Amino acid sequence: MKANKILFFAIFLMASMAAKAQLPSVQLKTLEGKTINTAKLSNDGKPFIISFFATWCKPCNRELSAIHEVYPDWQDETGVKVIIVSIDQAQNINKVKPLVDGNGWEYEVLLDPNSDFRRALGVQTIPHVLVVDGKGKIVDSRSGYTDGSEEHLIEKVRELVKKK
Repeated sequence: MKANKILFFAIFLMASMAAKAQLPSVQLKTLEGKTINTAKLSNDGKPFIISFFATWCKPCNRELSAIHEVYPDWQDETGVKVIIVSIDQAQNINKVKPLVDGNGWEYEVLLDPNSDFRRALGVQTIPHVLVVDGKGKIVDSRSGYTDGSEEHLIEKVRELVKKK
């Protein structure tokens, strides 16, 4: 029982720290093979969302599909951008583009086959979503997905947009 409490506290502490942190500097590739430094991810001063996923993760795919349905409205209202980060390993990386294209997802896609970015942020489970303010500071972090929980993301983004 005590070990569970310690584990819970450690996870809570990491999530709290991540919620105040700047994005770490990790080199990732786009689907087109371009190298991107994660510390330089931005949305022209507006908030953005980073979602860690894998092609084989059903809750991840449900969440990204749910966001896809409302994404144009979110963009019109707040200017938010969604960046999705695949943690599929190298042997499965070729499944990412067909999944993204097949679902019509119009997100910026980054590949993290060695989980360097995921580890740098202390992300343990997927789906895992971060809300980042216009200055690159992580303001919200959560794991897991239940139907409708994407509404929490846009609420956080709206709060950030109102503060400007």
